[in-house]
Amino acid sequence: MYGHTMMTSSSSSSTTMSKRDSIEPGSEEDLDPRIQVELEKLNSATDEINKLEKELDEANGQFRILLSQQGGELEKLIRKLGPSIDKARPFYDAKAGADELHKNCLEAAAQFHRATDIHRAARETVTAVENRYEKDVNFDSTWQEVLNHATIKVMEAETKKSDSERCHRVLAERFYEAEKKVYELRKVLEKDILKSKPYFDMKNRLNAALSEVKTRTVKLQSSISGAKRAYSLALSNLEMISEEIHRKRTPGVGAEDDRSISGASSSAD
Repeated sequence: MYGHTMMTSSSSSSTTMSKRDSIEPGSEEDLDPRIQVELEKLNSATDEINKLEKELDEANGQFRILLSQQGGELEKLIRKLGPSIDKARPFYDAKAGADELHKNCLEAAAQFHRATDIHRAARETVTAVENRYEKDVNFDSTWQEVLNHATIKVMEAETKKSDSERCHRVLAERFYEAEKKVYELRKVLEKDILKSKPYFDMKNRLNAALSEVKTRTVKLQSSISGAKRAYSLALSNLEMISEEIHRKRTPGVGAEDDRSISGASSSAD
C-alpha cells in the first residue's frame, strides 16, 4: 500500500524535474537555491518513510508471532486446565476490575492534591492583593483587575477541588466493594485459582505484550502519515518553483494574456 503511494509520488517528481530541465541553461535562475532545499526535504522524507515502513512491517510481524506462539501455548493450557479455568475466571475478572479501580483511585487522589495546591495558591494571591488594598490608597484599576482575576481563580479551584474530592470518594467506595468481592471469591475458589494461575498469568503477559506492540504500531502509522505529508508538501513546492521559473523564462506569456483580454474588451465595445 505504502509502496504504491510512493511510486505515484515518484512519478509526479519526475514530471517536476522534467519541467525544470526544460529551463534554458546559462541562467542564475537554474541554480535557484529553493530547489535544492526542497529536493533535500523530498529525499529526507523518502528515507524517513522507507525506514518507518520497515519498522511497521517488523512490528506487525512481531504481533503475529506473539499471537501465534503464545496463543498456541494458551490453547494447550486450556485443554489441560479447562474446568479450573472456567471456575476461577470470575475471580480473575473481579481482580482485574479491582486493579483498574485502584489505579483510577490513585489518579483521582493526584487530581485532588493538584486542585488543593491550585486553590491554596489562588487564596494566597487574593489575600496578598486584599492586604495591599487595605494599606495602599492608590489601589488603581490594574490592581482591581488582578484581584478580580485571582477571585475567579479561587472559585474555579474550589469547583475543581470539590469535583475531584467527590470523584475520589465514589471511586474509593467502588474499590472497597470490588476488593470485598475479590476476597469472597478467593475463599470459595482457592483451589481452582491456584490450579489455573499459569493460564491467567500467561494470558496477562500476552495481552501486555500485544498492547505494547499495538501502541508502537499506532505511533509508527502516525509518523508515516506525517512523513508522507512532508513529502507531498516538498513535491508541491518543487512544482510551484519549477512553474514559476518556467514562466519567467518563457517570453510573452503574460503579454499574450493581456492582448487577449484587451481584444475581448474591444469586441464588446
